[in-house]
Amino acid sequence: MANNLSINGNLQETYKDVYTDEALAALSALAHFNDDVKQAMADRIRRREDRRIQQSRIRFLDPESYIPRTRIKVQDARGGRFEGAVIPPDLQRQWIQGTGPAAKPNAPVENSIRNVAYALLSGADGWMFDGEDALGQITTMSLDNQRNLKLAISKDPLFLEVAQVVAAEMNKWAVGFLGKPVIEDWRRQLDFTTKLFRARGLHLDDRHIRDSKGVAMAASIVDLTLYVVNNYQALQAAGSSIALYLPKIQTAGEAALWNDIITALEEHLGLPVGTVKVYVLVEQLEATHQLMEIRAALGKHFVGYNTGRWDYINSVADAMAWDKNFINPDIEAITMTYGYMRNYENRVRCAVNTPDINGNYALWQGGMEPNIPVGSEQGVAASMKKAVAGAEREQREGASGKWVAHWKMVNIVRPEWEKVGKPNQLGRAFPRLTYTQQDADGLILIEPAPTTIRGARNLLSVAIQYGNAFGQGMQAAALKPADFFGNDDILYLMEDMATGEIRLSILWEWIHKGATLTDDDPETGTKRGDTFTMALFEKLLEEEYEKLLKASNKDVFDASKTTTLPISREIAVAYIHSEAKLPWFIDLLNINLNNFSLEEAKKRISLYIESFTKDGTRITENLDFKG
Repeated sequence: MANNLSINGNLQETYKDVYTDEALAALSALAHFNDDVKQAMADRIRRREDRRIQQSRIRFLDPESYIPRTRIKVQDARGGRFEGAVIPPDLQRQWIQGTGPAAKPNAPVENSIRNVAYALLSGADGWMFDGEDALGQITTMSLDNQRNLKLAISKDPLFLEVAQVVAAEMNKWAVGFLGKPVIEDWRRQLDFTTKLFRARGLHLDDRHIRDSKGVAMAASIVDLTLYVVNNYQALQAAGSSIALYLPKIQTAGEAALWNDIITALEEHLGLPVGTVKVYVLVEQLEATHQLMEIRAALGKHFVGYNTGRWDYINSVADAMAWDKNFINPDIEAITMTYGYMRNYENRVRCAVNTPDINGNYALWQGGMEPNIPVGSEQGVAASMKKAVAGAEREQREGASGKWVAHWKMVNIVRPEWEKVGKPNQLGRAFPRLTYTQQDADGLILIEPAPTTIRGARNLLSVAIQYGNAFGQGMQAAALKPADFFGNDDILYLMEDMATGEIRLSILWEWIHKGATLTDDDPETGTKRGDTFTMALFEKLLEEEYEKLLKASNKDVFDASKTTTLPISREIAVAYIHSEAKLPWFIDLLNINLNNFSLEEAKKRISLYIESFTKDGTRITENLDFKG
């Protein structure tokens, strides 16, 4: 027991370098916010259920209302009448931000911390070390992540020893692929990249800490506190920002809650309010209706938005689950220029370049490039061409930078931004946001695109593979549909939690809303105009699952085929069969972490669905907690 907190097992002792006295004191001071987070999540489910019952769309806020937890009127937020942040020097130029976890599953520190070395030697302007969608959560990975970041940021001798070895390996690859080394002075290179950290969203619970009532602590509070408390002094001594990414925010009220938590932590540590800077990932349809309000609610902490593709697609599907006419096409068709995605991106760029009361603008960081340069020469060339074109498009549209999912991509995509040379596009002129019915309609705009059996196979194959990877401790995994195993012309893409989630979400739509197929398919005998049915899904499930069982150990770990793979299949089937669309695929995965029994998984899945169906209660705690 640590003050008003309960820590799982003996972790307080084995991770005393993470659970320091200072960190635990800060967590105790912030523990009262746990009730607020739980209430905010209950409010989410209530709004979601109200929309289903009333069959209503998300609406813009009343301009005369006030943002919850603030004294800011909605109309003032939209007009820029609030105090925002001045962008710190090390965030002024963020052409390329890499993303990925700082830890590996079941690995000793000297191996696990290599992730951080690759990141900080990559030449990326910033690296978002992930505590959320890309970080595995088996055993103690969230704590390993924090430990590795602390070692790296403090330049512990162990980290420096590993970094020197990794630098040589990176140069060896670069000479072979690019014809030249990419690291001249590895020690100096470590100082180039701005460190950023993505805390887990408000919807997730920490697996290792409970509050004085025995309720699982919100993962957001834990991640924020451990990262900031353990690293703020070293970051400030190096002249670096304390910078975070905040995911899955749905409303300005939730942003205001985040702001209150961050402010309370700053005050606890004796830091000026606004010391911590945050980017917000625009991953939720509701958030696109409240962009200026979210900026205003975060005030002096807010520096920018990021337009991630996958989570946003899922949020639109979820918000429109009640509407039988809203059906997404094949996932490959939903690019950033597709219908509602195009309008979403436009709102973000308008929101960041509306000035605050002091004339401050905000940054727009473009979305993820999932390609990895591993495959045949032809396959890599084609994929890298697409990656470069994507970077060019986002720069042209007004982004100040973009994301990549692998360190190798930094040296392929960053030159496109170097050509332009400008540190950012702050203040580039775009129209101010409007709040009309036409604007709202654009945010759910479906355009004609293929809905095919091939698309369904891809959705299903990758979704099950992703759930399997999750159970193995890899929430970021290089995957592709089973039909392309062994074909090096088709590259593996870096997938994370969001990409697994949207695949099942689209399949749920196709079945429960009766999607119409747009092509003939000789393999199944379906014709253009046929309806995608549950029977068809079951047929594809059997066929795609059989391919995974027969796959080589390279594509599907042999050991997983009798453990986490059948559990992943069970979760996918439960999600698809549920008449009520479940709010988060990750919930079903999380309650089965460290579980390898299919029978136990069935019990836990049933428990979750019964609980949610009864009164909207999500089971989000660690069911194996031993305080």
